[in-house]
Amino acid sequence: MLYFIPTPIGNLGDISYRSLELLKTCELVFCEDTRVCKALFVLLNEKFGIKIAPARFVSLHSHNERQVLASLDKAIFNQNVAYLSDAGMPCISDPGLFLIRYAQQNGIDYEVLSGANAALVALAASGLCEKEFIFMGFLSSKKAQRQKELEKVLANPYPSIIYESPKRILALVSELARISPQRECFAIKEISKKFEKKFKGNAKTLAKTLENENLNGEWVLVLAAKDENADEKKGIFLSKDEIMALSLSTKDKARLLAQIEKKQTKELYHKLLSQNKV
Repeated sequence: MLYFIPTPIGNLGDISYRSLELLKTCELVFCEDTRVCKALFVLLNEKFGIKIAPARFVSLHSHNERQVLASLDKAIFNQNVAYLSDAGMPCISDPGLFLIRYAQQNGIDYEVLSGANAALVALAASGLCEKEFIFMGFLSSKKAQRQKELEKVLANPYPSIIYESPKRILALVSELARISPQRECFAIKEISKKFEKKFKGNAKTLAKTLENENLNGEWVLVLAAKDENADEKKGIFLSKDEIMALSLSTKDKARLLAQIEKKQTKELYHKLLSQNKV
C-alpha cells in the first residue's frame, strides 16, 4: 500500500496520530529530500517517544520523478510505502503528482492522508473567502509569464491564494500596489511556527508595511476577488496604470486609454511611442 503523508509545515505537533502509526510500519520511504526526511524522523522520534526507522530512503522529486518511476519494481508496493514532501501536502506546490499517476496507471492501491496545508490555513485566516477560491501556487519566476499570471489573478472572480518566497514577497505586493492599490490583501508568514505573523489591508498599505518588516520565512498571500460592482460604479473596468501594466501592443493600449481620457487614439499612440524611446 502506498501512502502520501503530509508533514508539519512548522509545529511538529500538527502531524496526525495516524501518520505516525503508519510511518512506523514503512520499510521504504520516498521523499523529496532524504536529508530533510531523516532529520524530521529524528525529531518525531524524540518528541513522541516512538521509532520510525525505515530500512530505505529513495529521493523522488520534481527533477528525477520520471527516471525513478521508470526503474521501479511494482512488487515493492506489496509492503507499506510512504511518500513525503519536505513540508506540507504532497502534490500541492510540492512533488508527488507523477507518483500518484504511476499508482493509478499500474493499479497500485494508494491513499492520501489529511494534514497540514498552508493554503487552506491562510485562506481561513484571511476572512476573504465565503465559498469559492482559486489556488495559484507559486507564480512563474520568468518576468513575462509572471506578469500574465498576475493579470489573471487580478481578474479572478474569487479570492486567490499565492505562495511566495521571502526574496520576492515585497516585489509581488509592490507590483500589486502599483496595478491595483485598493485590492484587499491578506499575508501570513511562518504558519504554525513561533514567529507566525499576519498582515491585512489594501495592496498599497500592505506594501508600505512590508518595507519595514523582517521578510524571512515562507509566505502565503490571499487576494480578494475582483470587485465587479465597484468597476461598474466607476464606469471603467481598468485604470490607466492597470492598462499600462497589461501585455498589450502600444496601439491597443492607446485605444483603451483613449476611451478613458477622451482623447484621440493617434495622439496617445505617438505619446506612448515617445515615452518608450526614453
